Amino acid sequence: MAQIETTAKERKGKSFARHKKQLIRIDMTPMVDLGFLLITFFVFTTTVSRPTVTDLYMPKDPVNKDDSTKLNDDLALTLLLHNNNNVYYYHGTFDDAFRTNRVSKTNYSSYEGIGKIIRQRQKDLEADRDIVDGKKGMLLLIKPTTDAVYKNVVDALDEAVINDIKKYAIMEPADAEMNFLKTRSW
Repeated sequence: MAQIETTAKERKGKSFARHKKQLIRIDMTPMVDLGFLLITFFVFTTTVSRPTVTDLYMPKDPVNKDDSTKLNDDLALTLLLHNNNNVYYYHGTFDDAFRTNRVSKTNYSSYEGIGKIIRQRQKDLEADRDIVDGKKGMLLLIKPTTDAVYKNVVDALDEAVINDIKKYAIMEPADAEMNFLKTRSW
């Protein structure tokens, strides 16, 4: 309980005023009890956010070297992530793209960069009557070099999720691709 005690002292003399001394005592026990009750309530009623993990599906190891996972080259779009936010891309195999000069450069923009490239490739696959799966069969191969930064890989994965690509993989660039990137200084 709160308690206020007042005492008055008078001084003797002609013009001395009265001085009052006040002693204030507040009992904080109920407020502390209420604080502990609130803390207990919030601890028991809040849910701890559980971290979510992305599922990673890996192909089974082949029994022999000849039995490996085959990929239809028409469904593949490859992104080569290089230094200074440079992205090179091609469709199909690297040898065919290099021979026909179809390895192109772009950036990480959603509207004009890799987002536009992915959406255009999806439209092309959807329009092609020979491909049964259409855009759902597209495989995005993300190949970061040692000069690429982590943010570049995350941006490429974000574009895969934004454009609803069901199949994508992160791989190491082949030697021919690395030699190509070494010759490009632009």
